[in-house]
Amino acid sequence: MTDRNRELLERLWPVEGQLALSAEAEHEMRTEDYVLEMPQSGERITGRDTMRAMQQEYPNPPSIDIQRIVGAGDHFVVLGRSDYGGDIFHVANIVEFREGRIARETRLYGSPFEAPAWRTKYAEPTT
Repeated sequence: MTDRNRELLERLWPVEGQLALSAEAEHEMRTEDYVLEMPQSGERITGRDTMRAMQQEYPNPPSIDIQRIVGAGDHFVVLGRSDYGGDIFHVANIVEFREGRIARETRLYGSPFEAPAWRTKYAEPTT
């Protein structure tokens, strides 16, 4: 299942590319009892039909650049950068599979911040 799950994720969220699938195509990749949790906003979306309806109604979806997909078997993390019309968020999406479909996602969003000056001698810029 490892290769099939990774292939599914790479179709859904291509590395170095934009989201490629429609809400309808993504719907088929999820289990009936799919759950999406977003801790920062305190939201839980339950059921793939509910998720599809939310996606279809989304007024201004962000552009998303996928930076990396890591994991194996039924557990992966997708790292990316979302641009909501100039508001940038870094995203870590924890994805759990069951029987070859996405059963659960936990999306964590973080805003960029200025690195403290004292750390410059230890770090190099990533962008």
